[in-house]
Amino acid sequence: MSEERESAIPAPRLYAFLAIVLLGSVALAARAFNLQIMETEFLKEQGEARFMREVEIPVRRGNILDRNGEPLAVSTPVDSVWVNPSDLLQSPEDIRRLAEVLGADAEEIERRLTQRAQREFVWLKRRLHPDLAAEIDALELPGVFLQKEYRRFYPAGEIASHVIGFTNIDDIGQEGLELAYNDWLQGKPGVKRVIRDRLGRTVEHAEILREPVPGQDIQLTIDRRLQYLAYRELKRTVLKHGARSGMVVVLDIQTGEVLAMVNRPSYNPNQPNIDSEGLRNRAVTDVFEPGSVMKPFSVASALEAGIISPHSPIDTTPGKLRIGRYTISDFKNYGPIDVTKVITKSSNVGATKIALELEPEQMWSTYDRFGFGTVTGTGFPGESAGVLRNHKRWRRVEQATLSYGYGLSVTALQLASAFAALADEGRMRRPSLIKGANNPAVTVIDPQIARDVSAMMETVTGPEGTGKGARVPNYRVSGKTGTSRKASAAGYASRYIASFAGYVPSSNPRLVGIVVVNDPTGGEYYGGAVAAPLFSTVMTGALRLLDIPPDNYEQVLAHAGEQAGGEP
Repeated sequence: MSEERESAIPAPRLYAFLAIVLLGSVALAARAFNLQIMETEFLKEQGEARFMREVEIPVRRGNILDRNGEPLAVSTPVDSVWVNPSDLLQSPEDIRRLAEVLGADAEEIERRLTQRAQREFVWLKRRLHPDLAAEIDALELPGVFLQKEYRRFYPAGEIASHVIGFTNIDDIGQEGLELAYNDWLQGKPGVKRVIRDRLGRTVEHAEILREPVPGQDIQLTIDRRLQYLAYRELKRTVLKHGARSGMVVVLDIQTGEVLAMVNRPSYNPNQPNIDSEGLRNRAVTDVFEPGSVMKPFSVASALEAGIISPHSPIDTTPGKLRIGRYTISDFKNYGPIDVTKVITKSSNVGATKIALELEPEQMWSTYDRFGFGTVTGTGFPGESAGVLRNHKRWRRVEQATLSYGYGLSVTALQLASAFAALADEGRMRRPSLIKGANNPAVTVIDPQIARDVSAMMETVTGPEGTGKGARVPNYRVSGKTGTSRKASAAGYASRYIASFAGYVPSSNPRLVGIVVVNDPTGGEYYGGAVAAPLFSTVMTGALRLLDIPPDNYEQVLAHAGEQAGGEP
């Protein structure tokens, strides 16, 4: 009896234990009921938080089109591969399989992922070929994902690269108009919330947090046909003369629109490795002393001052003129000539004598109004203003050399804009690269003076002129040759810049063209021999492509009728 009493559990203790168990069970049941029935949203949110992610919705970058709607820059959708290092590093075999498909070194991939093991997102390769992306997707490797992006493609390649520019791996503009209008072209990516499984695959699109806004298209003034023509002929000329570089600019005189702007050397923006030497849009960024193409502007200044007329006599004998310790020389002794012949023969002595009759401020004012020394206002990245020193600091010899294009620096685009103003009877427009831009004209010189200078420039391509090579069949051409020595640390070297500036048709100017060939070799270096023929070829093609009638339109029709045997 005593043993039974010792082994029995006291009733109060048993009841207390049972009460505790019962209360615990009730508490657990109540908690389960609360979570499963009353707080289901909380559990759902906690679960989704472990598998829900916010991802970016990529947007298409705006297209860049030429004036006729032809594509110059387009974006196409592609896949890029990224990995979660912590997942992929658990399986070295998967790393080897992935490396084999990518054609990469497995050890290098493993080393790279190990260094970034604390991250959840590491790009492995961007912008894959569609076939390669399909192979990677078929592997279904844990921690390996494909993400949609856009790749920029440039159909015109090196033909338009300096104008268009290019984007980097993240589709952000780096050069040219891609950089200048990046905000316009880029758009704004959207954001969406997705649910992913344990392998990181998207299984459900939950909601859109921010709607994507695609980039906007831009239509340029560039005509892809003229761009190709100008580039082809510039490349041929640069190679023929062994030149260091070259530029061609073609402007629509009536609107100020840039129809073509090409440079050599160039680059292909579709290639990943770009030579920095070919990156610059030299027509906008590079300055040079223009030489004799400036003579029409110094003559225009003297006409405006009323000190000369087109037929005023100028004695250039003996073909040399000394100013202090400097000697200014002509190609030969032209003797007594008139102002028109100064342009025709490109007489440095004649231009100097005219310029020295001017007040420095008058000459500076003319150059300034034609845009020299200031940017043209296109908004192109890196555009240079050139150099035009204030007239208060001019020495007498500097005023003399300025009359024939030394002592100032210009860009090819500045020259195109200035000659377009001469062609349009003194009305100047800001050069434009965007089609439809508001571009009002500003009168910079009296229309009659502009007409007089244009008539003088037409003699340059005549029988006695220096620019006979710039002639265009059936069209009258007004222009000016230029040959300037290149400056160096030791003075002016025996290296040259050959140029030609002109417009067609002279009777009703429509197109202005500037040709600059830097450092031609092989014996020919004069503007009339190197640059003028290139101008002729480009303008001949441009006039045909744009269907601009010739000056002697009726004669051409009559001749064609005779050739066909019909009525003249």
